[in-house]
Formats: sequence, structure tokens, C-alpha cells
Amino acid sequence: MFARITDAMYASPQIPTSAIAEAKALGVTMIINNRPEGESDDQTPGSAIEAAAQAAGIAYRAIPVSHGGFSEAQVDAMSEALAATPGPVLAYCRSGTRSTLLWSLARAKAGEDPGVIAAQAAAAGYDITPIRQIVDILTASARG
Repeated sequence: MFARITDAMYASPQIPTSAIAEAKALGVTMIINNRPEGESDDQTPGSAIEAAAQAAGIAYRAIPVSHGGFSEAQVDAMSEALAATPGPVLAYCRSGTRSTLLWSLARAKAGEDPGVIAAQAAAAGYDITPIRQIVDILTASARG
């Protein structure tokens, strides 16, 4: 169910509370919800995922991203979340794409190579082409 982007990052479509056990088995130490509440009638509420994650000893953060794009505050929040956890992260949204794109922007802001970011995302089944120019700019800015 989870797409492995790196050893420290998984992306996924919407998860049910029953997926928390699988995340725990993979060593996930934080779940990041990138889906706005009420985006669709069939989504599991973030509060239910948060409660199940906390019951399993997994940290939870909500960084909702609409289809309108990404803000600097969202990129910063993702960067902080990735830095705050000692183990792998599972981020989810409707399809996993927004989670992967937000991860890509956070890694670029940290100065990681855009080609590596794109290749890691592609190997997991995600295409960062829609944000590639921003990734390039963020990486260049981070490297000074």
C-alpha cells in the first residue's frame, strides 16, 4: 500500500486506521496527513488516523495541502516534520502525489540534488515534473 521513496520516506493514498499496524511494522515513527479534512465523503477523518497513530506510539502531524498548490509555510512545516522524527515517515493524501511533491520541495529547500529527488520520486511511481522548476530554484537557493 505504501510507496517507498527513500529508506526514510513513504507516500500513500488515503490510509484507513487499519494501515497503522503496517506502518508500525515498517518502523514508521511519524504519519503526516497532507489531505484537507472533508475533501471527500469517503476519507477517514484525520482525527481517527491521529488517535490510531498515537495509540501505536507513532507521531502525527497534519499539513493539509489543497489542489491549489503549495505555500512556503507548508514546505517549512514538512521540513520541520521530517527533521523532527528519528525514523521513517509516512505521508498520505488522496493519491500520494501531493505528499510526494511536498516532500520533494522540502528536500530541495534543504539543498538536495533535484535529479536525485526526481529519480527517487519516479522510482516510487510519482512524477515531480509539475514542480521541477521550483525544486531546481529551491535547491539553487539552498546551495547559495
